[in-house]
Amino acid sequence: MNSYPRRGLHGRVVQVVGQRIAQGIIPPAEPIDVAALEAEFGVSRTVVREALKVLAAKGLVDARPKRGTFVRPRADWSLLDPDLLRWRFGNRADRRFLGELAEMRLIVEPAAARLAATRRSAEDLTALDHAVAGLGRPGATPQDVIAADIAFHCGLLRASQNELLDRIEGVIEATLRGNHHVLHDAAAWQREVGRHRLVADAVRDRDAYTAEQAMRHLLADPGRRLAGTAV
Repeated sequence: MNSYPRRGLHGRVVQVVGQRIAQGIIPPAEPIDVAALEAEFGVSRTVVREALKVLAAKGLVDARPKRGTFVRPRADWSLLDPDLLRWRFGNRADRRFLGELAEMRLIVEPAAARLAATRRSAEDLTALDHAVAGLGRPGATPQDVIAADIAFHCGLLRASQNELLDRIEGVIEATLRGNHHVLHDAAAWQREVGRHRLVADAVRDRDAYTAEQAMRHLLADPGRRLAGTAV
């Protein structure tokens, strides 16, 4: 599912209410006061209701006759939705969520690297090389580095040629945007770029075992762990 645009009043209502639900400010089973939202955001009831439809599609809210609109149980949420991941990242105290994301990546990405080493195309290799070059480019801004890192990890998923793995790009992107740390020490950052290069080289060499282990080492590095969690 694509991320929902945050522009305009409609997008702002989706963003703010979604964050409140995802971060537990509005807990499950809590009713949503539509009139209060109209007053808070200075928008029409139509705008609020359209925003709630977006949140309903993500499994966050529901509406029933006589009960009105309310927050659904967490078990009903579309947990891999990119917006929901981003909203939950706002609560850095949610150690369980951060740990589960770290576990998911450590389970999925090394296996994807193994597959990529046996299935990659010339176009995949070009994309990985371009991403690694972007990570190490002199003068790159933090935004450039984040974009290059996302391109590398998502490119690896695509190189696995597994359509289902390709669908979790949103998880990877949300994780990297929410938890990216640009190292200020030049030597440490070069080691970071080198770890990416090891993965890309193993994929190029069709060395499935080395690709898997190199990715595992990259994700397990303390500098790339999610804050407050251990892998």
